[in-house]
Amino acid sequence: MSQENPSGYPYQPYGAPYGDQPPPQYGYGYGYGTPPPSNNGPNANAIVSLVLNLLAVVSCCNILGIPGAILAGLALGRANTDPRSARSMVMWSWILFGTGFVLTIGGFVILGVSGAFDD
Repeated sequence: MSQENPSGYPYQPYGAPYGDQPPPQYGYGYGYGTPPPSNNGPNANAIVSLVLNLLAVVSCCNILGIPGAILAGLALGRANTDPRSARSMVMWSWILFGTGFVLTIGGFVILGVSGAFDD
């Protein structure tokens, strides 16, 4: 007796070898699976860059953080309309953040070596 499954696969008797069983169709089994990845563009990267550039400006007096934060903010605005230029702006925002961070650390090292922090 041949029974047909509603999904179109033939009925597999109990104890059938694993390799003979058909793959499950979408909607059968353990739920629907993971959703497809959303293409949000550079949103998350721009938000992190914006927060870190603003934190660098406030805490370290990093002057290069100001244009970095501006670029990250502009990238957030253009993420949905022009993702290519938004990615470019986020990249330059990260470059400005890194350059400002290295210059700030270098400035503190130079001041420390020259004895500016000695009392």
